[in-house]
Amino acid sequence: QVQLVESGGGLVQAGGSLRLSCAASGPPFSSYAMGWFRQAPGKEREFVAAITWSGGITYYTDSVKGRFTISRDNAKNTLYLQMNSLKPEDTAVYYCNAKRGTFAFATMSRGDSGSWGQGTQVTVSS
Repeated sequence: QVQLVESGGGLVQAGGSLRLSCAASGPPFSSYAMGWFRQAPGKEREFVAAITWSGGITYYTDSVKGRFTISRDNAKNTLYLQMNSLKPEDTAVYYCNAKRGTFAFATMSRGDSGSWGQGTQVTVSS
């Protein structure tokens, strides 16, 4: 099973930027579809973005479209989330998720299976 470690979170002012990383180890990283999720205090974990094993296709939840960009470097076994124009409502713990299988990418937004990292805190001040 793949092991995932997120990093790059922190405190930033509204309008600022952060880049999150998710380092993978174990089975071949390129065999996994990958996703980012977040969980704000008192709320359920929600889907943010997903990317195919090759990086060729991505999709996003509506609230981050045009502001966040998901990408991956299979040579470095690393997933990224570039977050621009951050808003206070983006404050949450951010998690990466790895899934394998025929329908892994199509079902990524469900957040109901695969491997998870421990999360990294993002706090956006107003």
